[in-house]
Amino acid sequence: MIKIELLKVFLSVADEGSFTKAAEKLEMSNQLVSKYISQLETHLNARLFNRTTRKVSLTEAGEKCRQHAKQILENVDNLEAQFGELQTTVTGTLNISAPVSFSTLHLSKFISVFRKKYPEIELNIQLNDRKVDVIEEGFDVALRIGQLQSSSLVAKKIAPVRLVLCASPEYLIHNGTPSHPSELNPKHFLHYSYSSYDKTDNLLLNTLKSISQNKHPTIISNNGELLMAAAIAGEGYLVQPTFIAGHALRKGDLQIFLEDYEPEPIALYAVYPHRKLLSSKVRVFIDELSEFFGEKPYWDEF
Repeated sequence: MIKIELLKVFLSVADEGSFTKAAEKLEMSNQLVSKYISQLETHLNARLFNRTTRKVSLTEAGEKCRQHAKQILENVDNLEAQFGELQTTVTGTLNISAPVSFSTLHLSKFISVFRKKYPEIELNIQLNDRKVDVIEEGFDVALRIGQLQSSSLVAKKIAPVRLVLCASPEYLIHNGTPSHPSELNPKHFLHYSYSSYDKTDNLLLNTLKSISQNKHPTIISNNGELLMAAAIAGEGYLVQPTFIAGHALRKGDLQIFLEDYEPEPIALYAVYPHRKLLSSKVRVFIDELSEFFGEKPYWDEF
């Protein structure tokens, strides 16, 4: 337990960039914080901080220690949480941020099952397709779809999400079915405004990125279901996640084309604060999500 305390003090100094600020946060004296850091450096036989009169910064050894210390303390927190809460009923309000279309089409089905199993958990679900600040806005967990950027948050993959290029059969009959991305008509691209085609070497996505930036698609929207309805009506083509398009593909209202250029699947993630103790309500929510949707989600059955 003494070593755990040393690691907690070390992380606080690393995060605050100051012995004084860390001491205030931990409600300790500066002398005790300095003593703990010295003990840890002696134990590891390494200098962890560069100290000047103006600032404190991590050494190379300090950066490595920081990574390991975070993981160690998270494991300790998880161990304490799981054993401490085994005999308690899972209760409390769970504040969730989730994408609009995914939630209306699929999360609502899950919620019904989850509530029957955990009736004591109150759910506050805010739907928004923008990237919320989980910590600043007070969310316990956020559901996000895409390729996640590195951050201070923990991300748990829930299910794969396939992206397909599709259009109505009538559109393809009238306009022809392209055999290469270069044959796509820029004016017929139905563009989802929150799409990010950065950092990809996929030819189809790079072609659509160029169209969206330089050739002005006729219809742009921040709602995938609206764009799908436009595609079904023959207005053009779009890249759509199968959790939105699956039903229309099953019915034959939409048809996939250029499958040889289909991008790698993205994923549905549950994201939660890195330093926050993973409470039982968050843990059971994430576990049940993974079990409900899984590695072969039902929306791909078409």
